[in-house]
Amino acid sequence: MKSTFFVGLDVHLRHTNVCILDQRGNRVKQATVRGPWSEIVTLLQGLTGEIQVCFEASCGYGHLFDQLSRVASRVKVAHPGQLRLIFRSKRKNDRVDAEKLAKLLYLDEVPAVYVPSDQVRAWRQLIEYRSRVVAKRTRAKNSLRALLRSLGIASPRGPSLWTRKGITWLRELKLELMYALRRDLLLDEMELLDQQIARCETQLKRFADTHPAVGLLQTIPGVGPRTAEAVVAYIDDPRRFSRSKQVGCYFGLAPSQDQSGPANRLGHITREGPATVRRLLIEAAWQGIRRSPTIRGFYERIQEEKSDRRKLALVATAHYLARVMHAMLKNGELWHESLAA
Repeated sequence: MKSTFFVGLDVHLRHTNVCILDQRGNRVKQATVRGPWSEIVTLLQGLTGEIQVCFEASCGYGHLFDQLSRVASRVKVAHPGQLRLIFRSKRKNDRVDAEKLAKLLYLDEVPAVYVPSDQVRAWRQLIEYRSRVVAKRTRAKNSLRALLRSLGIASPRGPSLWTRKGITWLRELKLELMYALRRDLLLDEMELLDQQIARCETQLKRFADTHPAVGLLQTIPGVGPRTAEAVVAYIDDPRRFSRSKQVGCYFGLAPSQDQSGPANRLGHITREGPATVRRLLIEAAWQGIRRSPTIRGFYERIQEEKSDRRKLALVATAHYLARVMHAMLKNGELWHESLAA
């Protein structure tokens, strides 16, 4: 009979604690592997039998998952947030954590996360990188406006300051030497960041053109290419969500809940999942309210003509859009208005 080994890994950058259980749940080996992650693969290759592996999701978990998948019949990546509920213990160290992961794998009770392909992981990382570069550019713009305010200089309102004409006006302003240096450095930073954003968007467009799902989501009024590609990249396989409501929870748009008996208290949204997608969905909801009778009708129904419910209604509309997008990706259907303009 072929042996089966259940391996728990507590992974760090320079060392990894390994615990190996046999098919009866008995510990057969516990060790600390020092060096790169390839050393873990070398250790597992020395086992004769079927290998199953479990480790906790952390930075670079996708790369390690790919390496371990070459030698293991099953690799489970555990959700760190849910493990904290399981591992409430006064005795916690790397060796104990590795053994607990191995036992969870043996019992088939691992709270697993979804691991996308290497290509999708690279796509997600580029989306996140572009978002950070845009945030840097926004900080540079705010610093320039603050500089003008500190000198009592009225700047053109709105985005006109960042047009070619506005940038020329900024560069030609007569300022004292130190102020002028700060102005020039901020403008140079903005120019560099604009180039980086353009390169990111060129690559993102090239990749999105190979994914019809991105174009499908752009049929929703107010949903642009950045929002569509981010949702497609993070949902990846729509079939992994059995219900569309789960997508709102995945993006952290569902309200937190404290229910006991007849009392059911709903609080702020959980804010779990990718913050970049959540922010883009909020922006798309604003645009959709302006452009789509269907989306505007949903927003107004939630708002109930009360000004203090505007924020709540906006978040609910973003949640609604996330559910609609999942349904469209699952069924391949285009957006259609259910309300007349």
